Amino acid sequence: MINKKSIGIFDSGYGGLTVFGSIADQLPDYNYIYFGDNARAPYGDHSYETIYQYTLECVEWLFAQGCPLVILACNTASAKALRTIQQKVLPFKYPGYRVLGVIRPTAEVIGSYTVSDTIGVMGTRGTVNSESYLLEIHHLYPEIKVIQQSCPMWVPLIENNEHVNEGADYFVRKYIDNLLEQSPDIDAILLACTHYPLLIPKIAAYLPEGIQLVAQGEIVAGSLKKYLANHPEIESQLGKEGKMQFYTSGDDQDFNKHASIFFPKEVVSTHVDLKV
Repeated sequence: MINKKSIGIFDSGYGGLTVFGSIADQLPDYNYIYFGDNARAPYGDHSYETIYQYTLECVEWLFAQGCPLVILACNTASAKALRTIQQKVLPFKYPGYRVLGVIRPTAEVIGSYTVSDTIGVMGTRGTVNSESYLLEIHHLYPEIKVIQQSCPMWVPLIENNEHVNEGADYFVRKYIDNLLEQSPDIDAILLACTHYPLLIPKIAAYLPEGIQLVAQGEIVAGSLKKYLANHPEIESQLGKEGKMQFYTSGDDQDFNKHASIFFPKEVVSTHVDLKV
């Protein structure tokens, strides 16, 4: 019998598709189920309790679809829900299941991107206010100074496909200037939201020479590859037919249309009703 269990990939909306694209590129043989909670996106300005509840509902839905491993391809969910799910839910309710995030893998390698030991982190309010990157990076690289900047307008601009227009430049430049005014020593900027890679051309246009932009897709994909190699008890459960399924709590036709901005292949999704 062929085991067809899938790797679940979750995001509050479309941004996780940028991570999924890198994962599928590095690990093309596995089966995947992507779920976007578009009906309740964006998560960035919600409370901890709300983000945790929404994330848990989506993770449990992916478990029910046969995903023994779920990747939270969302910085806000990783910052505000991952640890509680790992420590207080999985051991008691879902032993044998695993949920991973995007913050730890990124923090593990961020030291290789800076010479000045000063990095900038740009993310949603939820991610920045959680201070998750400050804590993780300080734990791994106590010598690195982390400067944070929330960018509350970037996700709405991207999700409404306004990021390519000139009007977006004002908000791109505003948040970059706010970040760089905090320290002249920043030589690397982490885009701590999976939506933000779509803004890289505009961001790069307003950055001084010598500052490196760090996106998470390749980092998370490489980390997942190592994880599967080191955890045969999970890897052996996964089907390898190269299948991809897409689901959204929002409008499926709208999801398909917008997904093409984030994902390199055609996306055909199915609507799912979740408890709201």
